[in-house]
Amino acid sequence: MVAPIAVAIDSPDIETAARSAAAVAPHVSTVKVGLGLYLRYGPEVVTTLRGANRVSVFLDLKLHDIPAQVGWAARAVARTGPALLTVHAAGGRDMIRAAVESAPETKIAAVTVLTSLDAAALADVGITGGPADAARRLAVLAVESGARALVCSPHEVASLRAEVGPDVTMITPGVRPDGAASQDQARTATPEAALAAGADLLVIGRPITGAADPGAAASSIGLSLRGAAASSASGSVGQTSA
Repeated sequence: MVAPIAVAIDSPDIETAARSAAAVAPHVSTVKVGLGLYLRYGPEVVTTLRGANRVSVFLDLKLHDIPAQVGWAARAVARTGPALLTVHAAGGRDMIRAAVESAPETKIAAVTVLTSLDAAALADVGITGGPADAARRLAVLAVESGARALVCSPHEVASLRAEVGPDVTMITPGVRPDGAASQDQARTATPEAALAAGADLLVIGRPITGAADPGAAASSIGLSLRGAAASSASGSVGQTSA
């Protein structure tokens, strides 16, 4: 059983990226291609990372422009067959709808508030109320506009799930195993905590790709998640029996 993890493949060259993708593919459901790698190699990188692996590709481009441009871009990148494509929810209803309509076979994931931003950083750009309130407002807008997935920090998963219901895929970056450095992430949680909060897909990058053996690191986190899920299920059964 593969783990519900999207490994962020942010290698500087396509050969290293392909090796990382092949190493983790047996253990995770998804590999994520970010903006830098896509801009350097274009659609070729999606095909290369997918390769012969039975792994989904998450194209994390965070499109944000006028509706016509986002629709055009979404239509172009959808030809590569990504399972997921990100847009910024802050682009507004018409922009999100343009992406959804232009890439009907790809699940559009709306980014609410970047996990690198805290309340002070949001205030600097004129967004008041803090990350949780901003994420809630953007999540509702995005789902009403046709997005079938949301990207948010693990801290907001439970509250957003309550707002948008059970059918929206919740994707959480800012996931760090115990003891891993937070790097440029401001709102983080462990994989087990993110899954317990209700996340469907955990984005994990450097703790896996920066390991001496990325495949082993992915496998270890997957085993930990399965153990936590089994323990939770056992506890629920015990409570029901009582």
